[in-house]
Amino acid sequence: MLGGFSEARVLAWADPQVGEGVAVVEHLRLRVPQHSREDWMVAERGSWEPWLDKQPGFLGRELFWDPATEEGTLLIRWSSREAWKSISMADVEQVQERFETLAREQTGQVQGNPFPLVFEGELLPQ
Repeated sequence: MLGGFSEARVLAWADPQVGEGVAVVEHLRLRVPQHSREDWMVAERGSWEPWLDKQPGFLGRELFWDPATEEGTLLIRWSSREAWKSISMADVEQVQERFETLAREQTGQVQGNPFPLVFEGELLPQ
């Protein structure tokens, strides 16, 4: 059992310093069907990954995939809640649109988001 997932698989490891200096962890879950796992990763690498790397306070992220629920989980570490929440919604929406465009190109889906958000929240280290 890894992070509450049975047979969860780590798909990417952005920063080996897990937990180092983290003030808050953004926690997201997306619907990612088995047959589209690599499509999801291509869309992430072409949108969120390069954008996050440039954000002040971004410390790293991990992406997991759970075959039982066919969900991707993203744990994004921030140096402070203020750094995370200071990012404008317009910037987030622009990157999300890039992500969805790449995801549609990869999956062949004509419209909408091939990997819809199932859950969003935050985790605080103890």
